[in-house]
Amino acid sequence: MPNPTAAMLVIGDEILSGRTRDANMHHLAGQLTSVGIDLKEVRVVSDDRSAIISAVQALSSAYSHVFTSGGIGPTHDDITADCIAAAFDTPIDVRDDARAVLQVHYDRSGTDLNAARLRMARIPDGAALIDNPVSAAPGFTLGNVHVMAGVPSIFTAMVASVLPTLTGGDPLISRTLRIERGEGDIAGPLGELASAHPELSFGSYPFQKDGRYGSNIVIRGTDAAALEAALSALSAAFPSA
Repeated sequence: MPNPTAAMLVIGDEILSGRTRDANMHHLAGQLTSVGIDLKEVRVVSDDRSAIISAVQALSSAYSHVFTSGGIGPTHDDITADCIAAAFDTPIDVRDDARAVLQVHYDRSGTDLNAARLRMARIPDGAALIDNPVSAAPGFTLGNVHVMAGVPSIFTAMVASVLPTLTGGDPLISRTLRIERGEGDIAGPLGELASAHPELSFGSYPFQKDGRYGSNIVIRGTDAAALEAALSALSAAFPSA
């Protein structure tokens, strides 16, 4: 049975403007790989209601899971929760369970749970809360969409909360072989090897450093024996690698 699939939706004008560098995709990809969920697509959209809704609907119907990051804070441009609710045609309002989590957090710090902070307790009907041990404000899961904060430390904590609840498949493993030949020399044998092993994926990543050039060939798959056989065949084809 093939592994479950996933997509990531990164939300925020600050990402598209170059003001903020996204670190969450790299973390999520590694975590999903380790539990056998294949990340197939990543999209970045602006803080635009229609763009977010259409992306969520498209990705939700195409993949087993969708992970979003960004846009669930207390300011006016944090519109992700409302967009997720709209994408599923579900009501949204301040939820008692989410409010209680925030109340405990802000009481502990002696901070007022004002109207702006209370926005972070607006959760769509039927959604399950995602624990946030960093700053308390919860994410949520609605259907197959997991809605999380964009701040990397909080995103990382929310991923750790969500992953144990998901059913994965066989973890993806990979092997790398450095070959100091041009891609034009490698392409033929590599193509033949890929055809012989359709259960594996083969990637060629060229490099040039200190006057030397070549490619790092990365073989990925869930079948360890097939992967090792392919690596051996590739090493035999390029014995000086």
